[in-house]
Amino acid sequence: MLKKTIAALGLGTALLAGQALAADYVIDTKGQHAFVNFKISHLGYSWLYGTFRDFEGSFSFDAQQPESGKVKVTIDTASVDTNHAERDKHLRSDEFLNVDDHPTATFESTAIESTGENTADITGNLTLNGITKPVVISARLLGEGQDPWGGYRAGFEGSTTLRLDDFGITRDLGPAAESVELILSVEGVRQ
Repeated sequence: MLKKTIAALGLGTALLAGQALAADYVIDTKGQHAFVNFKISHLGYSWLYGTFRDFEGSFSFDAQQPESGKVKVTIDTASVDTNHAERDKHLRSDEFLNVDDHPTATFESTAIESTGENTADITGNLTLNGITKPVVISARLLGEGQDPWGGYRAGFEGSTTLRLDDFGITRDLGPAAESVELILSVEGVRQ
């Protein structure tokens, strides 16, 4: 009986220890330690870079079981900033982001697949311009650990490429600008 009790306690401790490794994080947008950037070709001659200034999100992460993680992000589409006021106004119009009808874009993960040491593919549903499509973000863990303020942080970078017409953006910008690359840098504070 004593052996069974000790074995049960050992198994319970091992299960709880596995669960204790998973943690929830809030993306640190207040400290400006997270970015949702993009780049798109301008006529095939140069790159146009931009960012979304206002967004929020969270993720859960377990280094031992990355597949158990989750990601959720909401972006204020009116916060688009390409460092050019007239272009930004045009991007907010119904020809592009249509922010009056669709003021937010969202991403919510549906699966995470480890692809190597500190890398993973994050599959999820992106809703942009009122259209929801599955996308895959190639992600890499940059690091995790204690911060100087007594907290614990984890940081990732990721990227994905979106075809504009998949999200109802049909403005003809030439063949070099049919897709946009999203470049993500996320630092979260463990809760």
